[in-house]
Amino acid sequence: MHKAFSFRYPESAGRNLAALAYALLGYGAALFLITRPNILLNAGGILLLAHSLVICAYFIHEFVHGSIFSRMADNDRGGAVMAWITGACFASYSGLKEKHLRHHADRLDVATFDYRDILLNAPAPVQKIVLALEWAYIPVVELLMHTLVVVAQYKGSPAMRRRASLLMASRIAFFVALAAIAPRALVCYAIAYLIMLQVLRFMDAFQHTFDVYIAGSLARPAAEKVRDRAYEQANTYSNVLSLSHPFLNLLTLNFAYHNAHHARPAVPWHDLPALHDQLYGTDETQVLTARELFGSYHRNRVKRVLSPDYGMVALSGDRAHDFLGAVGVSFLTSV
Repeated sequence: MHKAFSFRYPESAGRNLAALAYALLGYGAALFLITRPNILLNAGGILLLAHSLVICAYFIHEFVHGSIFSRMADNDRGGAVMAWITGACFASYSGLKEKHLRHHADRLDVATFDYRDILLNAPAPVQKIVLALEWAYIPVVELLMHTLVVVAQYKGSPAMRRRASLLMASRIAFFVALAAIAPRALVCYAIAYLIMLQVLRFMDAFQHTFDVYIAGSLARPAAEKVRDRAYEQANTYSNVLSLSHPFLNLLTLNFAYHNAHHARPAVPWHDLPALHDQLYGTDETQVLTARELFGSYHRNRVKRVLSPDYGMVALSGDRAHDFLGAVGVSFLTSV
């Protein structure tokens, strides 16, 4: 491979190429399927598109940590491509990257906008509509966060507005072309995108009980409490899809091994299961399985939207019963 795109870990080049090929070729194949006149092909296309978008999103995370290519500039290029595909491109990639790295450095959930403050100050009918849609599994808060990112660009400098306008034109042209081929494809794409947001939200919801820091700028928070490595690990959870069938965690590019990731952020996705076993062995103190979390995710899907905290993780029994989880902390919605 050309030196400019050499892999950081040459021994894992095959796995990275396979995963990238799946994400990009799967995205292209899904677009083809959702433009066909057959409803079964459309359904398959929706599922493939949703999962391709999920993998593309998690590759942004890999690129941010520089775990794919040896040169950071190439990781940044890869991240920018994935950001466009997932619709996270309106904020600058450098800003998105900085916010996420600060999540690690400051041991905080760093959010760009306080959506709770917006909703609490909105008219009562607006609040009720938002909560009703959230009850129906429509991730309105995530859509609001993405919208606020776009609005923030148009409130910025002339250069930011020009950049946002070019990106908006490219996105509109893409969807116009898709609709010209098959109008139904827009509906299929929208469904797939909402599924992607739900998957990312489920994974984000239960990985931390960090404090939330609303950062409209890159100013650092005051050090009002000790947030050391012990705090980081104690307030981080590995929300694995399955312990007995670890290959299922590849469905989210091993993002579930979150304690291992926070222990060594530069370790690539394919090495996280082994690192998890090495660091924690059979200690499941910080492990919560999807089976435990699905109930909480469903039961608290409205309550968590306006809750001032994440709830708590029990030491035994139904550990996730009172773990409400986070909303609005996606690494895709930063400025």
